[in-house]
Amino acid sequence: MTPGENGPSTPEDDDPFGYLYADGQARGAQPPSGGYGYPGSVSRVRTVGERQYAQQPQYGQPTVPQQQGAYGQPNAHYQAPETLPGGTPPGRQPVPPAPGRRGPNTKGLLIGAIAVVAAVVIGIGVAMINGNDDKKTGNEADTTPTQSQSHAPRPSASSASAGDALHADASALTPAGGASKASEVKGASSSDGSYVTGLNQPGASVTWNVNAPSAGAYTLFVYYSTADDDQSMSVTVNGTPFGSKLGMVNYRHAKNGDFANGWTYSYVWPTLKQVPNTISVSCGSGDKCNALISKVKLKQGQVTKDV
Repeated sequence: MTPGENGPSTPEDDDPFGYLYADGQARGAQPPSGGYGYPGSVSRVRTVGERQYAQQPQYGQPTVPQQQGAYGQPNAHYQAPETLPGGTPPGRQPVPPAPGRRGPNTKGLLIGAIAVVAAVVIGIGVAMINGNDDKKTGNEADTTPTQSQSHAPRPSASSASAGDALHADASALTPAGGASKASEVKGASSSDGSYVTGLNQPGASVTWNVNAPSAGAYTLFVYYSTADDDQSMSVTVNGTPFGSKLGMVNYRHAKNGDFANGWTYSYVWPTLKQVPNTISVSCGSGDKCNALISKVKLKQGQVTKDV
């Protein structure tokens, strides 16, 4: 035998699998003891069915990979995290929460919504108040008639309180159309006993120029005397007829022209401007004007008694 040679070859060496065949076995071929058919082989030949493979997991059970300890050897002390109680299911990794993130602030949204609704409600209320303040307050006189009444012991037609009175005696009034001033009849309510007479003719009138302290509704009291029959005369405010007559009822029941015992008063409710106003009592068409006028007076508001 020379160096590099392993000796003479044998039939079993020619065919390492010869032992598997009948003719090889007849020639004495045997399974190799050191390897799978080749000298020095690390493989091991096993009978079919002898080799055991890893057990397949049942349906629904997770597959646990076998961990190795030393190289090629399983670690008997190792357990996979997913097999421990509370572990992460196989195939899924826990996702750490993003730092600093929080859920929606529902409380803050609710507070903001309530604040918006409150602001809208307040704005509507302010608009309504300002709208009422911007309404016309009667800077111009409304000469539409409201009511004409003669003085009588009856319930008040209005609960409005009277303001400071403005008044003028007959001596401060302006007669026209045949009317004139006189003082012969006693009992006149003027401070000097004067009155306006001669009103019992068409076109006769007495006029009063007065500055109202503010625009609005007023009560005009006219102090007069009549005898025998009830009278009625026309009222004009700033050139516009009042619309209803000034009733001059004979409440004193004076008879036979006894004007001294017939003094009383009547009223109407004009609307005046906060500027000089011109008020006239005249004998118009269809009026009955046999009366004496001694004084006129204004009170703010609509009242029925001069107290």
